[in-house]
Amino acid sequence: MKFGKAVVKCRVVILIVTLALLIPAVLGMIFTRVNYDMLNYLPGDLDTVKGQQYMLEDFNKGAFSFLIFENADDKTMKEASEKIKQVDHVATVLNFSDIADGAIPKEMLPDKIYNAFNAGDDSLMAVFFDTSSSSDETMNAITEIRRICDGECLVSGISAMVTDLRDLCEREEAIYVAIAVVLAVAAMMLFMDNWMIPFVFLASIGVAILMNLGSNFFLGEISYITKALSAVLQLAVTMDYSIFLWSSYNEQKHHCDDNKEAMAKAIQETVTSVLGSSITTVAGFIALCFMTFTLGRDLGIVMAKGVLLGVLGCVTVLPAMILVLDKPLCKTMHRSLIPKTKKLAAGLVKIFPVFLILFGALAVPAYYGYQQTNGEVYYDISRSLPKDMANVIANTKLKEEFGMSNTHMVLVDADLSDKEVREMTEEMEKVDGIKFALGLDSIVGSMVPEEMLPESIESVFRSENREMLLLSSEYSTASEEMKQQITSLNKIIKRYDKNGLLVGEAACTNDLIDITSVDFATVNTISIAAIFLIIMVVEKSISLPVILVAVIELAIFINLGLPHYMGESLPFIAPICISTIQLGATVDYAILMTTRYKRERHLGNDKKTAVATALETSIPSIVVSAMGLFAATVGVAIYSDVDMIGSLCALMARGAIISMFCVILILPAMFMLCDRVIGATTLGFKPEGASSRRHQQQKQAVSAN
Repeated sequence: MKFGKAVVKCRVVILIVTLALLIPAVLGMIFTRVNYDMLNYLPGDLDTVKGQQYMLEDFNKGAFSFLIFENADDKTMKEASEKIKQVDHVATVLNFSDIADGAIPKEMLPDKIYNAFNAGDDSLMAVFFDTSSSSDETMNAITEIRRICDGECLVSGISAMVTDLRDLCEREEAIYVAIAVVLAVAAMMLFMDNWMIPFVFLASIGVAILMNLGSNFFLGEISYITKALSAVLQLAVTMDYSIFLWSSYNEQKHHCDDNKEAMAKAIQETVTSVLGSSITTVAGFIALCFMTFTLGRDLGIVMAKGVLLGVLGCVTVLPAMILVLDKPLCKTMHRSLIPKTKKLAAGLVKIFPVFLILFGALAVPAYYGYQQTNGEVYYDISRSLPKDMANVIANTKLKEEFGMSNTHMVLVDADLSDKEVREMTEEMEKVDGIKFALGLDSIVGSMVPEEMLPESIESVFRSENREMLLLSSEYSTASEEMKQQITSLNKIIKRYDKNGLLVGEAACTNDLIDITSVDFATVNTISIAAIFLIIMVVEKSISLPVILVAVIELAIFINLGLPHYMGESLPFIAPICISTIQLGATVDYAILMTTRYKRERHLGNDKKTAVATALETSIPSIVVSAMGLFAATVGVAIYSDVDMIGSLCALMARGAIISMFCVILILPAMFMLCDRVIGATTLGFKPEGASSRRHQQQKQAVSAN
């Protein structure tokens, strides 16, 4: 109560301090770097990640792109090459003209060199950058190359993809938030009892969102997934806390002399209830931090922090705003559009066996679909992007015209003999799907002495410590054929050099597949275990956590199983994130009903009355909460052109509705079925004095006999 009174007393100070803190929060948000490369979140101890670092250290080359020129003659290619070489952070430009630039007659070069850079009327130019694939410098260089070429070339590769993704997200992010806000306001205006309060909620939650985004500055950088989703998720998840405070405040006003006393009591009640509720949500997000693929940690930390800031704002900033705006809020009250639920609750409890049968009927197909969906996800990031994006068009043309879907870089010890390198290259070229291998030996061939090569060409493929080869692959990233190809190439490389490395987008993605398959099981186990323990402590029960988690897990299985039956393929990150987010965010619905059910049984009501009352009183809160989460995410799901973001929001929106129905329909049926078991395994479940009354009755019966 002391905390509530302090907030009420200092309400004006709280609002002034909050406004002052918005300035550093906005600045922190602006200056927080955003990472658009998913592969950057791979563990640093992987060979593929080490290989990228060696590329930078030994060759001063990080990112790599192919430029496709249509109908360009040698003169045009040469002029473009000279201009591109002047772009900041371009380390090397390599095309057929550079190789056959007077030092070596074209006739002496192997045919495969010409074919590597030319197909019909199209010509290729390989560009190496001295910065990493997703660095700001590389993205700026890509933008500058496009400006210089003025539409005459297409830029392929992961750096071009990251650049296009950045531009797309920057255009869409503000629209994501706007859509979420508009739909959330509409939902609250429909289901709540005041026309003005949704805007007060949004102002309070908006402050918490800005604080969260601003504090990300201290993390160094966040992923584009985190940036795109954090505001929407925080709005959806923490809206419940605001609704609870408002409901408690209106209830307390009927029992208190003035609104300040009512708010102080409402704050105290909210702190007690919301802390328990928010812990499960935070636990769900913290579970993501245990992923080896560190995008989970990125999203988990930001969202856990957002929930905690949301709770803090709910019991400080929001009460202050409500008290300041109390008069206009009183004038904008209206009847809630949610009808009375007493008859509905009684009817649902009456036919509870139907829902137990429904639970059993859904469990097996839902779990089967869930398992199949996990095996049908896609890892090729480019699949999540619009087909008309410049980079996607470039990659498609590169595949169709040149037969190149991927480029591998092979790094081996510079001390390997020419003969060993030649034999290794010949073996790798025989691997299924390898179109050609490009290195010093393949350029020189048997007719040209290595000494004839210009130093600029030699430096591309050889450094003091290592020699590099480029391999062109016909196979797509993350395909089964690519997986087998990578395995075969690594065996060949290790046979000639045990420290040799295969580097590139496809090799990194292959590691990503191996890592996330383990991450999924780990995160799922941790989130279930953590939330199980929290419910066990909060509800003081052994059986209730099993029942609650089982009901929400069914909702998750249905949500993630539907894509299999609908023939949809999800981005790999979706099942990992949704399984924990849906569990953490919607188990609150079940906890709310469970707490009321326990209270009714403790007051001495029979199980049917207790379950019906708990269901009746919980339905409005569950519906408002679920519709808030649905409204905040469904618009983004429909609008977003980035499937990685759209799929996550679609799953969250659908998951909220499925969890709502599972809790309203199946959880009461589980209470009816397991009431005796719950009573025997839950502290504080039985009415006070029940055991002593039973003892007295037994004594009286014995005496009578």
